[in-house]
Amino acid sequence: MARRPRHLSAEDKALWKKVADSTDRLHAARPLAELPVSKPAPSLPASRPKANAPAFQLGQNARPAAPTHDLAPSLSNSVASQPLSMDRKTFGKMKKGRLSPEARIDLHGMTIAQAHPVLTRFILDAAAADRRLVLVITGKGKHRDDGGPIPVRHGVLRHQVPHWLNTLPLRQHVLQITEAHLKHGGQGAYYVYLRRRR
Repeated sequence: MARRPRHLSAEDKALWKKVADSTDRLHAARPLAELPVSKPAPSLPASRPKANAPAFQLGQNARPAAPTHDLAPSLSNSVASQPLSMDRKTFGKMKKGRLSPEARIDLHGMTIAQAHPVLTRFILDAAAADRRLVLVITGKGKHRDDGGPIPVRHGVLRHQVPHWLNTLPLRQHVLQITEAHLKHGGQGAYYVYLRRRR
């Protein structure tokens, strides 16, 4: 495609003059006398007195940064922050791994849909048999983040089991939940201390 010339031809100039002559001004032209006259800048004195300003450092009045919001505290902190509902001495022995679990269940390799009913049946059976301390093994979980926009939790069962134990029908049987001692699985297992049957 050929480029158009940058200058106007005689025909274009004549057409433009005809259009310009047929228009009316929106505002009448103001005479030069009405235009504001800029005032000369005031002259500064030869020597200005120096102000005694205090020393200033950048950011000296800035507020300290607000603490970051951790919307999902670590699982260890949330389980450990539960109030103590059992005898302190027995709890100390349990945390140190000195009490032997009376029953255990291993939820390794199960999906959430499989693990929830199995855990519910296990806790209800243990409560019916008047057992006090049981061990629930969840495993630490595999890191399966596929890089999608929604982050995937590390160890889904590990996060779900405390929630299930604190909801009905299990809540009425569970007295205390805490992470297991290293010899019983550490972060990949929970001690569940059950209430006595009445």
